[in-house]
Amino acid sequence: MRGAEAGDTLAVRNDDIQLTRDYAVSCIIPEFGGLCGTVYTRVLNEPLDQRILLHPITDEGMVHDPNLNIPLIPIEPFYGTIGTSPTTQAISTLSPGFHGGNMDAADVCAGNTIYLPVNIEGASLYLGDGHVTQGDAEVCGVAPEVPTTGTFTVELIKGRRIETQRIEGDEFIMSVGSARPMEDAARIAFYDLISWLVADHGFERIAAYQLCSQVARVRVANMVDVLYSIVAKFPKWYLLEA
Repeated sequence: MRGAEAGDTLAVRNDDIQLTRDYAVSCIIPEFGGLCGTVYTRVLNEPLDQRILLHPITDEGMVHDPNLNIPLIPIEPFYGTIGTSPTTQAISTLSPGFHGGNMDAADVCAGNTIYLPVNIEGASLYLGDGHVTQGDAEVCGVAPEVPTTGTFTVELIKGRRIETQRIEGDEFIMSVGSARPMEDAARIAFYDLISWLVADHGFERIAAYQLCSQVARVRVANMVDVLYSIVAKFPKWYLLEA
């Protein structure tokens, strides 16, 4: 983005997501997923068999499997990947991190604004990985994926540095942490959320810490990628009034 420099922040509002195909695809990848051996979690069990499912999309919802007599799954599209360029190294688009990336956070949906740190001149915003819907944690590693057309409004916030990605919607402000083990991802997310409450919303630090233990919510965005992602969510109706 023109004028973006290290130390700034991009505010990316997801205005709309349109699905461009009448079916989605999910699969089992033999050595990828939350409950199988991977290159990071070595086990002696045989890899799972590969399996691919096509999921018809109707106006009423998505069909998981026509052979199963279960309700349609609500269509709740979002982008699994959104980020800016890191500072000094190339990072696979499979991985999330402090730059954003493949968080698989369902809160990156229409109507929400995603705040991303600018690390280099121009920021180099990238996004993709459209999903029809996703359960928390994306446990098998692949939620139903589909081509999309997205509409975004991108604004540059000069001189405002954030340390990890943030999301704001009608009901919550949210901070995202990505790390392994998962508790470190949660610590990153809650540390940033508390810092946000202090800096922008007038809370005393320890008061924000204590209040989060009473009203905050957590989404396990993914437990399958190179780093795990946690979204810490604070209800906006508990923000201090001006």
